[in-house]
This record gives sequence, C-alpha cells and structure tokens, in this order.
Amino acid sequence: MQDCLTLKKSNCKNCYKCIRNCPVKSIRFSGNQAHIINDECILCGRCFVVCPQNAKQIVDETEKVEVLIQGQSPVIASVAPSFVANYPGVGIDSLRRALKKIGFEDAEETALGATIVKTEYERILAEEDRDVVISSCCHSINLLIQKYYVNCLPYLADVISPMQAHAADIKRRYPDAKIVFIGPCVAKKDEAEHYKNFVDATLTFEELTDWFDRAEITLDQDTDSEEKSRARFFPTTGGILKTMAQNAPGYTYMAIDGVENCIDALKDIAEGKVHKCFIEMSACVGSCVGGPVMDKQHRNSMKEHHRNPVSDYMAVSNYAGGKDFEIDQPEVTELKKIFEPIEQKAIYPLDYEINQILRKMGKTKKSDELNCGSCGYNTCREKAIAIFQGKADISMCLPYLKEKAESFSDTIVKNTPNGLIALNDSLEVQLINKVACKILNIPNPSDIIGEPIVRVLDPVNFMKVQKGPGQIFGERTYLAEYNRYVEQTIVRDADSKTLICIMSDVTEEEKEHKRKEEISRQTVEVADKVVDKQMRIVQEIASLLGETAAETKIALTKLKESISDE
Repeated sequence: MQDCLTLKKSNCKNCYKCIRNCPVKSIRFSGNQAHIINDECILCGRCFVVCPQNAKQIVDETEKVEVLIQGQSPVIASVAPSFVANYPGVGIDSLRRALKKIGFEDAEETALGATIVKTEYERILAEEDRDVVISSCCHSINLLIQKYYVNCLPYLADVISPMQAHAADIKRRYPDAKIVFIGPCVAKKDEAEHYKNFVDATLTFEELTDWFDRAEITLDQDTDSEEKSRARFFPTTGGILKTMAQNAPGYTYMAIDGVENCIDALKDIAEGKVHKCFIEMSACVGSCVGGPVMDKQHRNSMKEHHRNPVSDYMAVSNYAGGKDFEIDQPEVTELKKIFEPIEQKAIYPLDYEINQILRKMGKTKKSDELNCGSCGYNTCREKAIAIFQGKADISMCLPYLKEKAESFSDTIVKNTPNGLIALNDSLEVQLINKVACKILNIPNPSDIIGEPIVRVLDPVNFMKVQKGPGQIFGERTYLAEYNRYVEQTIVRDADSKTLICIMSDVTEEEKEHKRKEEISRQTVEVADKVVDKQMRIVQEIASLLGETAAETKIALTKLKESISDE
C-alpha cells in the first residue's frame, strides 16, 4: 500500500481521537505519537478529518502533476462528479477552462466512467447467476473486504472503478495521454498506485484549490453543460442505484454508507443472512460528497468536520440529468478486476494473555472493565488485544492513570508528616488530611469538607494569596484557639484555582524554644543577682578595710607624735 497518509509527529497530542474514529483501529501509539499501520489501514481518511491538531496529512502529488504537464504528452484531468458540491455554482466547462490555464490539455467528468461501470453491473445481474453483489467503486470498501472480510470477496463485483474505466476510455481515444484523477478521496491515491496503467497521478480537491490560489485563478460561476447525465448521481448515497435499471428478477437493491454500517452488512453476508441482493457500499457517510477532502479548507477554519449533506446533494441533483452519457461500452474482459486477499500480520492473543494484560491495567474482575472508550478502543478487551499487538500502551487507559495518580497522591497525602488543606476559589475545603485534622482538632475530615475555611482557620492569609501575586512560605503562626504553633506555606495553583496550605506543627519546637528562652532568662537573672551580691560584698569589704586603715593611721600618727615629743 502506498503511504498516502503521513503524520506530523510534533503535532500529535495523545488525544486518541484518531483511534476512536478509526473503524478498523489501524493506528499504533508509540513514544506518545500516533502511527498509521499501512497494512491495516483502509484509507477512509477519517483520522485526517477528525485530527484536532492537523497532525495527519495526505501526500501531495501536485509537484508530480506539474512534472507531467511539463512533459511532451497531453495531460487530461478526470474530475470526480462530486466537484459540483465542492465548488458550488461551477460546472465542468468552467472547471475545464481553469484547468487549461494551469497547463492541462483537457478535463472530463469521471461520470463517463461511472456510466460504463453501472452498465456492467446491470449486465452481471441480468446474465450471471450471482447471489449477493457488492459494488466495487469505493476503494476503501474494497480494502475493508480484502483485509478484514475475505470470506465476502466472492461477492465483491469484479469490475474496475469509474476512475479506472474513465482513464481507460481516455487512453483508448488518446493513447499517449497522461491521466490525472481529481476528487475528494484519499483512497484513490492508493488505487492509482496499486493498479498501474490507468491513472498517472491523483489530486485532491484541496490540492487543486491550493494550486488555483497560487495561480490566482478564480472559477467562473457557470453550471451550463453540453449534456446532462444521471451518472453524475454516483457521488451520493444511492447514486449508483439511481443510475441502474433495477429490473433484475428476484434481486433487492440497497445502498449502505458509512464504514460501520458496511461492516455490519458484511457480517450478515458472511453469516449467510443476505441473499439475492445488489448492495451499493460507500465508506463515507453521504458517499463521495461526504469524502475526507470535501471542503477541507472550510473545515480547517472551523476546526471541525463541516458537512452540508442537503446542499451537497442538491448541487449534484441539480447538475445531473435523466439519461446516460453516450459512451462506447468496452468488452467485458476489459472491465474485469481481480481482488486478492490482503493478509493481516497481527497476531491475536489467547484468553489468558488478554486477562494477564487486563490485570496489569488494574482490571481484575469484569466490573472493572468500564469500556469507557477514552483510550480510543470500544472495550477494555479490545484495548488489551491492541497492547498485545504492540499498537497501544497500558498508560492510554484514563481510568487506570487516574486511579494510579490518585493512589500515588493519596499515599503522599496520607503519609506526609505535614498537614495538608486544599481550598477552592470560594475558600471552601476540598481536601484535608488526618495530620491537619489533628492540628485543628477536627474529629473527621468529612466534618469540614465543603465548608468555608473560616470555620477552622483565619482566612486572611488565604485571601492575600488568592488576590495577590505573592505566596506565603514557612510563616510561623500561633493558633490561639488550638494552642498550637504552626509553620504555614500557602500557594495557589492558577490553572485549577486551588489554594494549597501546608502546615507543620511546630508546637513542641516552639515550647522547647520558649523553655530555653526561660532558662536563659532565669540564668541571666541569677547571674545578675550573684554579681550584685558580690559587688555588695566587695563594697562592704572595701568599706571595712577602709575604716581599719584609717584607725591604724591615726594610731600610728599618735604613736609617732608621742615618740617625737619624747
């Protein structure tokens, strides 16, 4: 299979939207990135349409077509009939003039090939004894059957597609021409690559519009056409049936669109529940006018899959006619197409292997299998199979991750020595652990959950942090009503508008600090008293010594005087 869809890895954001919308789950996640599994993909383009990051992109063949135009051979465009819905108010003549301006030799409607194909379908039903016949115009449906419903291959009409029939008709008329198919389909790029000698290159409507924009070409509002044809109904649901006679004896004719509906029909066919029926199958809801590259530019601007089923059908209906194109019908052998089974390499696990994976996902019993679809898979067992096949990872399970994160956070909250309180923007308690309850003398966390913080704490600090740019770190506070000292850290998470308070009970530390301060104060007082007492003693001694010295001095003086007198 040609690598028609590629991925811009830097844009993939693990939303799993592509897996949720992929009808065959042909997407693998590795390294937090989505990877398309080409061998399993049916190229319905659903992942391209729904990707919110525009991470999926279709391989652009504009440059290849430009090279063809520069060559010697004439380049003729085969334009899918859905163009009238993609370019409102524009007919084939207007589109032909625009295509010639960018170098095309000519442009024709693929509906010419559709006339050939529907005629062959009518012949098969009238002349061949077949039970169920499934239309083979949609390459995505063909791939779906070839890859996933091989037992329905005998019912797939062995007829070339309108694109191939028209290309073959052009080359009969212009043997050296190069054919470029232009349409709303991703799968046609693969069909052109796989089945050689029909189409030389393919463009999507988006690629063509970009080319017109670069060349500054504006399409004329002109829907006049030389001839009308009911084959122009082909791109609508039931459009093939609308062109057919529907007169084969004993046959029921029906149209089914959307891959999921087609899968359900194929299951019924495989189980033998359907007989004598011609079934028109289209992968896209609404058929080709609901194709993945219809009105893509508008969808980019709207950031969503924008569809106009009513106006699109009306555009096709107003442009179509009641007769067939006049075109030569080729020999039956020229219209034959062989569809071979495409082997799937994926290995399916045994039940015990699935159960082992489910247990790793925390799903030990049936009730644990929520089948929520957040991972992109319809059931937990489908997800387990994808894990076994290397297409998915356990971490893609949102309930598993949520439970794991909650378990991890609960372990931290329950075992931290600090008190934790979380408040919402209304300053109401959303979470409180047992340590905080002990600090605040709260018997049970449920007593305060949902209540205003003012019931247990002064909200002033919380209000400061909530209103201001700053935060509080390690502020020591005395909670008088609880006779406790705490160190408070209050921070605000702007994204969740949550205030988080971390409290450390430092009461014993504060008491020890106070006790040491008291001992120090008492020691200083004792020392002061000792010093004062010692000073008094020294002063008294000094005083006594002073009196004795004076008396001695008087006595000695008197003795001296006495001696002198003698």
